[in-house]
Amino acid sequence: MMRIFLNTVFAVVAAFALSACNTVEGVGKDIKKGGEAIEKAAK
Repeated sequence: MMRIFLNTVFAVVAAFALSACNTVEGVGKDIKKGGEAIEKAAK
């Protein structure tokens, strides 16, 4: 019983960790695009 519980907890933690990576990557892309727009406006 304890093993099933630990496997479930591990799966949930892994899912959150993987989704966090995607979120951080998305934010990085948005910041990059914002910087490119500012560079264009400055030229």
